[in-house]
Amino acid sequence: MRNLTNTIKLLRTLLLTCLLVISVRAVALGQGLAGAGQPVPTVPYTWRNVEIIGGGFVPGIIFNTKQPNLVYARTDIGGAYRWDSITKRWVSLTDWVDMDNSNLLGIESIATDPVEPNRVYLAAGTYTQTWAGNGAILRSADQGKTWQRTDMPFKMGGNEDGRSIGERLAIDPNKNSILYFGSRHNGLWKSSDYGATWGKVSSFPVTGRTNGIGIGFVLFDPYKSTLNHPASTVYVGVAAAGTNLYRSNDEGATWQAVQGQPLGFIPHHGLLDAGGTLYLTYGNNPGPNGVSNGAVWKYDTDKALWINITPLPPGAQKVGNFGYAGLTVDAAHPGTLMVSTMDWWSHGDEIFRSTDGGTHWTPISSHAQRDSSISPFLNWGRPTVALGHWIGDVEIDPFNSDHVLYVTGATIWGSDDATAGDENQTTHWTVRAEGLEETAVLDLISPPDGAHLISGLGDIGGFRHDDLTVSPRSGMFTNPMFNNTTSLDFAENNPMFMARVGSAGNGIRRGAYSMDGGTTWTPFENEPTGSRGSGSIAVSADAKTLLWSPQGSAPFYSRDNGKTWSVCNGLQNGSHPISDRVNPNTFYVLDGNARKLYVSTDGGANFTMKAAELPTGSNKLRAMPGREGDLWLTAGKSGLHHTLDGGANFVKIANVQEAYALGFGKAAPGQPQAALYLTGKLHNVSGVFRSDDVGVTWVRINDDQHQYGWIGQVVTGDPRVYGRVYLATNGRGILYADPLPGNQSG
Repeated sequence: MRNLTNTIKLLRTLLLTCLLVISVRAVALGQGLAGAGQPVPTVPYTWRNVEIIGGGFVPGIIFNTKQPNLVYARTDIGGAYRWDSITKRWVSLTDWVDMDNSNLLGIESIATDPVEPNRVYLAAGTYTQTWAGNGAILRSADQGKTWQRTDMPFKMGGNEDGRSIGERLAIDPNKNSILYFGSRHNGLWKSSDYGATWGKVSSFPVTGRTNGIGIGFVLFDPYKSTLNHPASTVYVGVAAAGTNLYRSNDEGATWQAVQGQPLGFIPHHGLLDAGGTLYLTYGNNPGPNGVSNGAVWKYDTDKALWINITPLPPGAQKVGNFGYAGLTVDAAHPGTLMVSTMDWWSHGDEIFRSTDGGTHWTPISSHAQRDSSISPFLNWGRPTVALGHWIGDVEIDPFNSDHVLYVTGATIWGSDDATAGDENQTTHWTVRAEGLEETAVLDLISPPDGAHLISGLGDIGGFRHDDLTVSPRSGMFTNPMFNNTTSLDFAENNPMFMARVGSAGNGIRRGAYSMDGGTTWTPFENEPTGSRGSGSIAVSADAKTLLWSPQGSAPFYSRDNGKTWSVCNGLQNGSHPISDRVNPNTFYVLDGNARKLYVSTDGGANFTMKAAELPTGSNKLRAMPGREGDLWLTAGKSGLHHTLDGGANFVKIANVQEAYALGFGKAAPGQPQAALYLTGKLHNVSGVFRSDDVGVTWVRINDDQHQYGWIGQVVTGDPRVYGRVYLATNGRGILYADPLPGNQSG
């Protein structure tokens, strides 16, 4: 019997070797179909968002003051949007940004032209760290349908502290060819040719960084200027606790600190009303976190008189600590304004409204009725929905005093009867984030049974999507509720069993399993010794073993759904464990840093090294369903690699230049193996690609207008719908796409 077993093993090894050789030759032959220098064929697809509706911080809303219903929104990592008043949805304006330029999806500021409403400008750049690229000014003459780009000689911080301060990009309403931009670290800049070229304003006294924020807002005074002549009066707010408000009365030639200004706080927003009163909100930190004190002031620009109009002074007994951030004035009614608190964690943030210039204030929560039905996750598992947190901006429609929008760390809220509160009547607020999906997606799975999509997200945990077109009625995953879900997996032969891990608040289990396809969850009874949560989870094909590599730790395994955990022998490091999708006893662990692959054939108890000297950049390993030992390795700029023998011999897929994420979907008609979906680069073209013949040939399934920035995290096909792909983005939510009818194949 032993000799027979050995013979079978030998034959199996020879067969795998032959298949591997056939695969290599097929890939080489396939280059003739899309060879070097030849464009990759494109298959037309329809791309749309999996509906969550909101989900991330929207630091700013900007109304155009000349054209009704022209409104823009900026996000910290997900680009810019314009409101479509016909469809009642936000339309993304920056989906054309590719992976190489994904830094442009953090929008530092937006300016919409008050003279020519078709013109709009974006200050684009996500980070100011050394590894980040410089920012750019993007300019459009067709409300964001097409863009021109001017690269700036400094970095921007659309996702850094102080990102809801603003607006730091401003257009002169008297001569709209003139723009100013306040940078974080490099002073004040000016353009006189509609943003095409820029120069530093050498006369402005603040030239470097202050609190990492620099210049927070630029404000032209249209009431002290002559039409068709540059505005003579300009205000600039600087993120400094000392002198922080400057004014020029000579078109920016000279600048002086405004006399008598409040000191000790950082200005967040500054606005002028039609009566010539300047209003400012202040905090002791730039936000959106760490604000524990603040105030609201107004300045009579004619009398040079400052008045403290703070609605509720922070720090008083039973009040708690917070600051002030959002600010808006009613264009039709001077003296009517609204301000928001920031970081009032002990109470919940609030918006105050005044109709007499700040002498008296009314909190809107006293009469607001809120409806979160289109985004149930906003209840955070509670019976009622809160006003929201991180309310960095609030805006009154300049054409409709009843129409008010405000932003939060998770969505946009709006009202169409905001003035009713002035008469002590109920105001009604609904979610106004349709079309705006500003989430960072950390993992996706599409099991062959149950819901088509299960997601793991940053900040809002994750969802089971039975219907891709609505935000799940059950809200985000609970029991436990994670802050971030970093990894998901299901049992290939028992797909209703799945597991998830992530990060959570103190005392909350950071792992859970489900036996009903993610409808309900049970927390792991225990965690591995020394666990910090998060990391990656793998489930054996028969659902009997869990393999968890918590953050910063080698993997542990459990055979009792998380009651007990045992260390996996033979591993010192290694993250991203995966299970073989056929053999329930086989697991693989990739140690990308050491460029090694480890394999266990006893359910994770013991691992041995299977391969060394893996390609530089090896970052993700995927196992093909239905084929034991069939593994795919993405290695960034080192491309895509494939093995049929469990990792002993990897072969580079020659026609793939760069590979970042790979997934599997239903096989094409007549094909025996699953379709492949890849994010990467082929023939110098970045994008999303599909192969129906195991990597021999590829087609591009996105286009230049649908690139979505960084898409190297996760991609997966649907095992039940041929051609359908699910794509994780870092700020544009979850995308899914289907080929147009009649275009399923290349």
